[in-house]
This record gives sequence, C-alpha cells and structure tokens, in this order.
Amino acid sequence: MGWPPYDGCAAGMPVPERLQKLLAFAGYGSRRKCELLMLEGRVTVNGAIITELGTKADIDEDAIAVDGKRLQAPKLVYVLMNKPVGVVTTMSDPRAGKTVADLLPRLPAQVHPVGRLDRDTEGALLLTNDGQLTNRLTHPRYGVEKTYRVVIDCAPSAKEIEKLENGVKLVDGRTAPARARLLGIDGQTGHATVELTIHEGRNRQVRRMLEAVGHKVIGLRRTAFGGLTSYKLPKGACRLLSRQEVAKLKKHVGL
Repeated sequence: MGWPPYDGCAAGMPVPERLQKLLAFAGYGSRRKCELLMLEGRVTVNGAIITELGTKADIDEDAIAVDGKRLQAPKLVYVLMNKPVGVVTTMSDPRAGKTVADLLPRLPAQVHPVGRLDRDTEGALLLTNDGQLTNRLTHPRYGVEKTYRVVIDCAPSAKEIEKLENGVKLVDGRTAPARARLLGIDGQTGHATVELTIHEGRNRQVRRMLEAVGHKVIGLRRTAFGGLTSYKLPKGACRLLSRQEVAKLKKHVGL
C-alpha cells in the first residue's frame, strides 16, 4: 500500500488509567479477560500483586507486569483510510462481510475507527489506538468538522440549502447549523452534487438531513475529517498520519 516507515508518531497512553484498561491496551485481550488476569493474581504493580479492579496505574512510571513480564507502553498509531462502499466500519463482526480491518496492513498496535461511516458511504476514515484523541474527536463539544459530497436526485432550491445550513428537524432533534452549497448538476441524469459540512456525528445524519428537505441520496462520500482529506488515496488504501497532522488534530481538540 505504499506505507511510509512507521516512526512511532507519539508517546504512550494518557495516565493514570485503570489497570485492566492498560492491560487491554497493551494487547492482553478484552477488559473482561484482563480483569480475570488480575483476579487470578497474575498482575503486579511495582512488585505488589493487584487484585482490586478499580486500581489505577501509570504505564510510564509504574512497573506493571503480567506473569513477571513487564508491560511496555505501545506506540500510538494514526491511520487515514479511504473507505470504499460495501465495507463495514467495524474491526470484527462475522456477520458483517468485509470490514475496515480487512483493508489494514500489519500495524504495530491494534487500532479502532474514530466514528463511523455506514456501509454505503465511502471516504475519509481515521483509525487509531489513541483513546483520548478518539473521545475528543467524536465529542460534539469540540466541533470537529466533517465534509461530505452528496449526490442527490435533483438540484436543491435556495430555500432547501438554507434549511440545511440553519438546521433541519430530525426524530432525534434539530441539527446544528452547517455549511451547504450546490457544486453542480449532471446534464444527463439531472442528479446534483451538494457539499455539506457538519460537526455532529449522529447515525446516518447526512442522509437524513437531505431526506428531511425532500431529496433522495444517490451517493455519499466523506471528503474530509478534521482537516484530513482522502483525495490522494485510492479507494481501500490507507496511510499513516504525519507528526504534523497528529499535532494539528490534537491542537484542535485541546490536547
């Protein structure tokens, strides 16, 4: 896939954290499995056996070990994917068919998707093992912008564009103000392409917004997420973020 050399874009996990979370983050299985390791007396912190599930530790400062083997803080990984249509945004689901995990090459740590693109939506998808950054990027408080190009059945009126910008009423409440503009109309099909920028992350929000103003969505692509664009990535391809891109994302959400 033309990957640049992995350079360990950032340092370890924010601290302190619950011990079972640190164990899971380091690859010892699910939180539940890590709790069982603790209850079995196989986990120590600074030489002391820890069985209390609420215990917190600092992976950089404390000597955390499982069966005598000390944990090392895994490097944080940040991946941008151009997700194709037909691929499900999940790391593991036997019933889902092809998932984003199937498109990833071997990585130095397990990652998870930041937010979600539905099966029929393509475009920019960020994956990382940085939980703190994920929480902030997906929290509406930080207003992270997501830009979409939407192909709809016909050209929207100026009034419909205004409704999209001011917010439309959905079953789960009115949407926040957005930016919308008509990019063009296909002379043969009459289909129109609209660019829509939002900073919320409701389920199938863009499709529902267009449907709320009377339009059928023919195609949907996320072109940018938090300033990251997938224009130069072939469908299904991935790349690691640069240190500068990671720093910019973190700065945007106050990290």
